[in-house]
Amino acid sequence: MNRRVKITGLGPVTPAGIGKENFFVGINEPKSRVSEVIRFEKKGGPFVAAQILGFDLDNWNHGAGNTKRIPRQTQFAIAGCLLALADAGIPLEALQDLDPVVVNGSAFPDPDLTYRTVAGVVTKGPRFAVPAAIVDAGPSAITASLARLLRTRCRTIAIQSACCAGMDAVGHGAQMIASGQADIAICCGTDAPVFHQPMVEFGMIKLSPRNARSPHEMGRPFDLWRNSGVLGEGGCVVILEAEDSPRPAYAWIEGYAYSNDEAGLSGNGLAATIRMALANARCQPSRVDLINAWGPGHTEIDAVEADCLCKFFGERVSTIPAVSIKGAIGNPLAAAGSIQIASAALSLRTGRVPPTVNWETPDPECPLNLSGSARDVGCSVALVNAHGLGGTNASMVLYRE
Repeated sequence: MNRRVKITGLGPVTPAGIGKENFFVGINEPKSRVSEVIRFEKKGGPFVAAQILGFDLDNWNHGAGNTKRIPRQTQFAIAGCLLALADAGIPLEALQDLDPVVVNGSAFPDPDLTYRTVAGVVTKGPRFAVPAAIVDAGPSAITASLARLLRTRCRTIAIQSACCAGMDAVGHGAQMIASGQADIAICCGTDAPVFHQPMVEFGMIKLSPRNARSPHEMGRPFDLWRNSGVLGEGGCVVILEAEDSPRPAYAWIEGYAYSNDEAGLSGNGLAATIRMALANARCQPSRVDLINAWGPGHTEIDAVEADCLCKFFGERVSTIPAVSIKGAIGNPLAAAGSIQIASAALSLRTGRVPPTVNWETPDPECPLNLSGSARDVGCSVALVNAHGLGGTNASMVLYRE
């Protein structure tokens, strides 16, 4: 059994906006949401990141009790789920007859809980451990929280494939629907890494800046003067359904693949995922007319992705509209893949491609068709890329019709 899979609901929770409309307006503005993080001690800083300022789960999850005790990345998932179901027009009670599958992808256990219990034990002793760090911090705890929210029988699974986990969650859900194992999938990518640690460690490997000079100018995907990536936070829930669902499609998931880089061969895994995802979609490279790139603004990672795209598409790569949204929202790790899927689906539906914020000076090693402002280009087939620490890679092919 091989059914077509469509995206029917989107629930982005991002620094550029919360909810489909606010998100798409926000990422189409040539504006960075990166700022200095002022709530940490300065011992390991200063720090900058793209934060979701003023986020309050109570605005979406009324009557949920003490939401402040829920880990931040789980809060993003809950808000995103409620937003996505509302966007698809699916009330919670309707899920009783749909037997949904719930898939979450996160790169890390919740950093706040994890590091808080370690710090408490080290400085004060074992009596100050936080038991919730065991039961509430991991990616599987997020799917359990979503299952409780849905109040119906559902199957859950958590994926932890570094920064690709959000895209892999959507890909796994799509495969279950295509094979007939499910009719609806609630797929989430969420991460909340904006804490003192792991930001210290990310700064040491140049995935987070070590200074706070002009934060809004940091995070420059594919720009000649890019230096390091910039962390972000957020989540996005994507509702997937089978082709016979009565709800309209933002886009159709026609191809998906994942692969790892081989030792010493940086980038060959991404090249493989692009090739396999297009083959899975039975799509010729000549049909791709939008690239939603990973592009975190890291000197080497951006160059490797651009090289893969150049080798795969040849000279035509300079004519395919491309974008990285990480100049606007930073890199929210596993959430990035699902947020990019939402961005690409909205671009296919509207014909509008967001700007690559802070891209100003073209890099000859990254000859992609980028723009610092939004473009109305019209597109029908999108390639979406993800890459993670440890050499994980994922790619997805979306069709407009």
